Amino acid sequence: MKVEIHKLFEYLLETAGTEPPECFLGFSMADPPTLGSYLPDLDPNLKLDWNGLSFQGLPSLRARVIDQAGLTTLCSPDDVLITAGTAEANYLIFRQLLTAGDEIITDTPGWPQAGVMARAIGAKLVEVPRREADGWALDPAAIAAAITPQTKLVFLTNPNNPTGRLIPEADLRAIAAACERAGVWLLVDEVYAGLEWAGPRPPSIAGIYHKGITTGSVSKALGLQGIRTGWIVTQDKSLLRDALILRENSSEIMNILGEHIAEIALRPDRLAAALEATRTEAQATLSRLDAFITATPRLSWQKPQAGLIGLARLEGIDSDRLAKTLLKDPYRTFVLPGSAYAQPHHIRLGVGGGAAARLDEGLARLARCLATLPTP
Repeated sequence: MKVEIHKLFEYLLETAGTEPPECFLGFSMADPPTLGSYLPDLDPNLKLDWNGLSFQGLPSLRARVIDQAGLTTLCSPDDVLITAGTAEANYLIFRQLLTAGDEIITDTPGWPQAGVMARAIGAKLVEVPRREADGWALDPAAIAAAITPQTKLVFLTNPNNPTGRLIPEADLRAIAAACERAGVWLLVDEVYAGLEWAGPRPPSIAGIYHKGITTGSVSKALGLQGIRTGWIVTQDKSLLRDALILRENSSEIMNILGEHIAEIALRPDRLAAALEATRTEAQATLSRLDAFITATPRLSWQKPQAGLIGLARLEGIDSDRLAKTLLKDPYRTFVLPGSAYAQPHHIRLGVGGGAAARLDEGLARLARCLATLPTP
């Protein structure tokens, strides 16, 4: 199969070889912790082979995954497969559930992995739009109306990537009910779960619907992207086993050091403290970003309800042109163009990364750049 590169990764590849930016306006994960903060809890005699206990992943880590997702009374550790991040978790589901001619429904703007995989497999991608005028809300009735006899899978992110809009519990249950009526699988990527600003964390779909699949990782909310540790949660044992067999042909076994670090990170006291720190810093940064957008004539946005990213509308400027101009002297500032999400008149702004992102300086440079670009 020929896999097309999606715009987001293409832009990241193009910019990776350039002179490093000095400021980042698009950090999408929490300030990464250091290895040293985990050393006191790591066994120096840990053998760096597979965990020796289960090919599904370290049992204690799988139990932590169930706990943090609020699924303790609905699922068990046996319903979890540890993967190399959320991206691999989603990949394992796409590859086994979709064949040529199937239909997959997703929202737009949304995480582009679904489109890349659909085109590679020969499946038909059906996009249900989120409307900016409605605060990027997703209409459950629109998802239900898009389902046909050829629909095999619905793929969503909650919170939505890239708008930060939440699917509330009532809407999530309505979508699950529509999928159940049609016998359709429902995959919900929860990589930003735990960072909700405008309401409680919605329940995980794996506990709502027997064909519900939850994916997630420690990458975003905990800043642990580099250890490549994520998961699939589903009550369907056959689906989980097939995912395990497929994983054996890709990453094969898990990163044992990553498994142990993730298990430590998800221990209740440590997780609560880390999420609180991320929330405190992110909410303060989000307030600064919101004030900047409000004060900048050529920018507007629907403030994110959750997560660490959002989309800001550009008036009269192409997002690719702005992003490429910002990368050059004298600005040296990274921002992701909205074209990565098929939104060419938007830019993705992030509130993660901590002090290293140099957000305030980056915003000042963005303001200077916007002032130099001509209006239409």
